[in-house]
Amino acid sequence: MCWFRSCGSKLVVTAAGHVSAHSMSDSVPHEPVNEYEHERVPDSALLGLKSFVGQYAGEHVAGTELMIGPLFVASGVSAFDLVFGLLIGNLLAVLSWTFMTAPIATRARFTLYHQLEQVCGRKLVVLYDAANGVMFTLLAGAMITVSATALGVGFKFRMPGLNDLLPNSVGWVIAVLVVGGLFTVVAAYGYKALARFANVAAPWMVVMFLAFGIVALSRFKTSSGVNIASVGDLWNLAKDVIWKGGDAFPGRVKFTFWHVMFFAWFCNMAWHIGMADLTVLRYARKSWYGLASAAGMYLGHFMAWICAAMLYALQLYEVNLTPAELKALADAGLLESFKSHEFLLTASKINELIQAGVWQGPPAVLPGPMAFHACGMAGLLLVVIAGWTTANPTLYRAGLAFQAIAPGSSRFRATICTGLVASLTAVFPLVTMRLLDFVALWGMILMPMGAIIFADFWLLRRFGMAPYRAAIYGLTWNWAAAMAWFVTVIVCTALVLSGGVPIFFVGLPGWFIATALYVGLSRLGRRRPVIAVKRQNAY
Repeated sequence: MCWFRSCGSKLVVTAAGHVSAHSMSDSVPHEPVNEYEHERVPDSALLGLKSFVGQYAGEHVAGTELMIGPLFVASGVSAFDLVFGLLIGNLLAVLSWTFMTAPIATRARFTLYHQLEQVCGRKLVVLYDAANGVMFTLLAGAMITVSATALGVGFKFRMPGLNDLLPNSVGWVIAVLVVGGLFTVVAAYGYKALARFANVAAPWMVVMFLAFGIVALSRFKTSSGVNIASVGDLWNLAKDVIWKGGDAFPGRVKFTFWHVMFFAWFCNMAWHIGMADLTVLRYARKSWYGLASAAGMYLGHFMAWICAAMLYALQLYEVNLTPAELKALADAGLLESFKSHEFLLTASKINELIQAGVWQGPPAVLPGPMAFHACGMAGLLLVVIAGWTTANPTLYRAGLAFQAIAPGSSRFRATICTGLVASLTAVFPLVTMRLLDFVALWGMILMPMGAIIFADFWLLRRFGMAPYRAAIYGLTWNWAAAMAWFVTVIVCTALVLSGGVPIFFVGLPGWFIATALYVGLSRLGRRRPVIAVKRQNAY
């Protein structure tokens, strides 16, 4: 997961926060680019498949992967559930981009925001911008946290544990604020320069994630004494040593195949089912170019997640305790078990260490120490760059979202203020250590708008109603869309809080609820159009 766009021929995030087609051979780099913000993308600006393969491949190997992979291990996932859950869940995500997002994008060829204004009205889009801005700010804070863990390796200050909600050392607070301040200044002043650097760094980051996996696998092979002579031997190592399954770590939700599958499918729900990638795929010549998302899903959300998970598993397997912790382990009669490397990947044994007073909680997910443990300074460099190249465009987009609420305000000031808030949230590790839940929450909040666009585009005509209702009725607030959004979020939240449906699953019933509500409420609120419906808007 990442929130900037990069590709070979190339898709550029512009100063207005939209994506435009821009040739890398342009001789006048400062010439304004036509973003087609309020019009269809012309045929002359359409891009080929290669552009989208490059964009999605570079987009989804990012700082978030360093946190998501290890959190699967903390959730007690087994090798079968992880591998096959990711294979199928990512396939469903690719199919969602291909058959839900891309067909609308290549027919209407409008940005998400223009599409929303035509359907929902300007005032409701402002509320959407606010929700999106808050989520971007929190995500940027999580990426600041990721990069700050690299400083902990050198400066040796105490860093947050897996279940910590509050900062636990002055050193941590200072490191986060310094990193956050640096990221904020770059986002405000030097977005384009770092975006170009991110494009160059993307292939290296892919290689480094693969290196993490190879190094971790080699260390597991050496420590466990397992001889790997076949694929069967490799699978036995994975299921018996690396991902043994069992209970989740204390304070975590147990993950099964279904949790992994739905998370892989819905972690980018806001982009495919939620239609955010209308802005990108409107440049595609064919709707089947949505299949290019497979490059990102299987490089980032399969390979990178698995390799990052192996880093955390290796940290647990080769954990080095302090003399005081070893003494407490011996006093509890657990020292011999510890030396046998038999138990540190199971929740029950971790509970024994906690009860014995050796640990205060489960081992922390700290990308800096994990990467350094595997690949030394190159690993630390990846942590900093991955967090930086994710936080920078995320802060930029958050600033744009807030600026859109008050169009006369300065984008620079909006980004600075957003960065300061993100830095303050980064001090508290709640979002970072609960990143799986946060990503699912983001999708749940924004998903109904995607369902509304889908219903407006494909279903309203079939029920005898005109699409683009805000535009043809002259509305600034489409009450049918607003009620469909609000009621869906309320129902989904109630399902989650009641314990009936985990947050990772609730997006599926939520999409059908939003679709049905929008169609039904639109039919109840039928009225005479104030302008004619243009055929190009519907098809």
